[in-house]
Amino acid sequence: MNTHVSDIRIATYNIHKCRGLDRRVNAGRIRTVLREIGADVIALQEVAWPAEAGHEQHQVRYLAEHLGFHYRVGETRRRGKRVYGNAVLSRFPIVSAHHYDLTHRRYERRGCLRVDVILPDERLLHVFNVHLALIPQDRRSQVRKLMSGEFLFNPDLCGASVVLGDFNEGPHGAATQLLRTRFQRVNILHRSRPAKTYPGIIPLFHLDHIYFDASLKVESAQLHRSPTALIASDHVPIVAEFSFTNAKAMYR
Repeated sequence: MNTHVSDIRIATYNIHKCRGLDRRVNAGRIRTVLREIGADVIALQEVAWPAEAGHEQHQVRYLAEHLGFHYRVGETRRRGKRVYGNAVLSRFPIVSAHHYDLTHRRYERRGCLRVDVILPDERLLHVFNVHLALIPQDRRSQVRKLMSGEFLFNPDLCGASVVLGDFNEGPHGAATQLLRTRFQRVNILHRSRPAKTYPGIIPLFHLDHIYFDASLKVESAQLHRSPTALIASDHVPIVAEFSFTNAKAMYR
């Protein structure tokens, strides 16, 4: 007998390699923020982990073990003995993961981590965790690549899809507008304007976004601005709760 899932809580959070606004690297504060959020699936950007397996300073493994979550990482670049990239944590089993290279210029390496999550009612959720480039034309090229038959519109994908992460541009940027031709965006307003996510304490820019397809409906959404979240990273997380709109996306 399947357990029915009426909604799922999803978050995106650039954790800045666990370096807070006080310049201290403290994965424990990020852990606290993730516990406060209470999300089922969490997309993390700017994550660091050791190149050598088994090293104790593995940020993602630390967070996943303390939350009791599954996890996958997607390597974007290496520097010395450290690896940098994106990660996804999931309360529910991860059935597959794929990392896509979105690099447009060799000196600014970027990627997308796709993770396929199987929910308790056997629905399948495709999570595309992105961190786009700083240069506008590079971001446009990266989103065009994502919106091809190889990635977001791959015919092998049968589940609901969310595209989320640090887009390095606001909701009216060219790259994010291109995504809106096929996806809806989680819209969080503050005083009738898009809520800002960076930098944490005195936010000036709305760089982080969650996009979703027609299989999903937003039930609620917010910025998480707890005292710990305002200091733990230079971004604050976005959290959204979704319900499914139809019977699509059953795992087979």
